[in-house]
Amino acid sequence: MLWVSLPDQRARRELYWMSRMPGTRVRAMARQEPVGDIEWVPSTYRRPITRFVEAGALAWVRGLDEQPPQEFDWVTSLELCSLVTGQASRWRRAARASGARRPLQAVITWENLPDQPLYKVPPYRQALNSCRDADLLLCMVDAARDHLLANDFDDELIRVVKPGVDTEVFHPAERPVEEPVVVFASPLADNKGIDRVLDAMAIVRREIPEARLRVAGRGPLEHLVRAAAEDPSSGVELVGSLDTAGVADLMRSAAVSTTAPRPTWKWTEQLGLAYLEAQACGLPVVTTRCGTNDEAVQPPNSLVDDDVEELAEALLAFLRDPAHRAAVGAANRNHVVAHHDLATQCVAMGAAFAEIEALHAR
Repeated sequence: MLWVSLPDQRARRELYWMSRMPGTRVRAMARQEPVGDIEWVPSTYRRPITRFVEAGALAWVRGLDEQPPQEFDWVTSLELCSLVTGQASRWRRAARASGARRPLQAVITWENLPDQPLYKVPPYRQALNSCRDADLLLCMVDAARDHLLANDFDDELIRVVKPGVDTEVFHPAERPVEEPVVVFASPLADNKGIDRVLDAMAIVRREIPEARLRVAGRGPLEHLVRAAAEDPSSGVELVGSLDTAGVADLMRSAAVSTTAPRPTWKWTEQLGLAYLEAQACGLPVVTTRCGTNDEAVQPPNSLVDDDVEELAEALLAFLRDPAHRAAVGAANRNHVVAHHDLATQCVAMGAAFAEIEALHAR
């Protein structure tokens, strides 16, 4: 497989999952060295805009035309409207125009907004339309399938395989944490709601003065967390950026996990791997309803409205009742092992590719 990365693609996600599919060898064109057993082609990008989050999708990788198509069964990229997906489509078409049956093309998508406003922007719309003759559209959430159908994609090309987490790295503590410690492990950005969480914890501490909040992450609202952490009366601790093992250790040091996402004009929460990681560590989750995060956060976890008081009350309900949160945490662990184990889900992703390959062979 040839993987064509976005310039800022996060490690241990889609590319890593592809490398974990049985019998799969991956060559990745990427700016940063990827994690896993992957052949890396260090790549640079032409990126005309850098000032907003979607700029990562508005970038072209250099050197794709130098990759020999006959060496690959698949070319794969992330998201329908990324320009590297459009590049992969053109590269694949050029190879197959000469009569070659390979490579096939796969596009992985999380997109859950049926009417994504970015599709109105010409470069993104062109990339989207270039996917219409892809061979496999691999959805990470059920809502992505709904999104594709709403945008007139062929259902026969769509497969849904939910993502997994490493349940050996993310495992519960030997004993449930008794102290009222809440963890936030997510980007410190407006759309992830760290400001809401800080306000909610101030309410929580009126009822449970010993309650504490541990925050992992970086982002534009980091100054809010730093200011709170500098106040000894806040109960806030900023631990900064952590690697995978560090996040797992942080989860195991807490009693409850929380975020408070809110939609923007072109984004809404899709699933949230942090929810799965917390649940794999045996924590209950409290968060706000946003997009399709109900695919990851299900009862008896707490999904509340985007309201500080409701968020605080849901946190208090778990912090006041150690037996209840232990029971919910155990149920969460069992659910993740059954439905989101990384090795199992990577096998399922490989099966989706193999099914399409079999259709083409016939």
